[in-house]
Amino acid sequence: MPSVLKKIASLFRFYNEKDKRLAIAILQITGRRPLNLKLYKLAIRHASAAEVSGSGKNGNERLEYLGDAILGAIVAEYLFKKFPYKDEGFLTEIRSRIVNRESLNDLARKIGIGELIEFDAKRRVHYSHKSMYGDAMEAFVGAYYLDRGFYECKSFVLNRLIANHFDLEQIVQSELNHKSRLIEWAQRENKQVRFEVIAEQGSNHHKEFIIQILIDGEPAMTGNGFSKKKAEQAAAAKLLEQIRTAAAAAAQQQNNNLAENK
Repeated sequence: MPSVLKKIASLFRFYNEKDKRLAIAILQITGRRPLNLKLYKLAIRHASAAEVSGSGKNGNERLEYLGDAILGAIVAEYLFKKFPYKDEGFLTEIRSRIVNRESLNDLARKIGIGELIEFDAKRRVHYSHKSMYGDAMEAFVGAYYLDRGFYECKSFVLNRLIANHFDLEQIVQSELNHKSRLIEWAQRENKQVRFEVIAEQGSNHHKEFIIQILIDGEPAMTGNGFSKKKAEQAAAAKLLEQIRTAAAAAAQQQNNNLAENK
């Protein structure tokens, strides 16, 4: 073992091997050694692997709830100061792009939290698979907040997560309001567009919505998400891509016809 790793391992010499690996992973992710390892062990325990005790299930849902609030507050303050002349709608949209479930899923995988999660594969279902990594990411932030306090947690979020894994300029410039763009397309084409919920699945804590888009009363596309808004955006994004593909194919066919007629 390299000398650096030996020094790191010596910091956790009172842990068993499993806890030592977790503690080293936390050090690599945060830059600080954990003071209360139990918090992080709880943060990475998915509901499917939780055990029921006299005080309830010991999964990561409570830490996820706390981490969601802490993460949202830190990002909100950061954007508030970063964009002093932008209105609340802009700030809300950009914050949503940073802390939405898909973004947090990706972030958890990038920084290594995804590899730490404990879950019961036999009890794991479709909706929990989609949210498991992002949930653990929020729970990890909650654990770090309780372990190190707000200011160190804020530094971790801004300096290790936001600065290293998010291109703010690209996030601001990207167009994610697919629903508005689809409605604009429908207006140009003199078509009626309607979004309706056709199914809901999962628990109240992890409810997934399935949205269907109807164009002139005819089903055109479906999308799913952990809120109605996200499901609408997902369905609209897929339908816009389909429309773009069809338009490109039609344009290519028109060019081919012109070439044949020359």
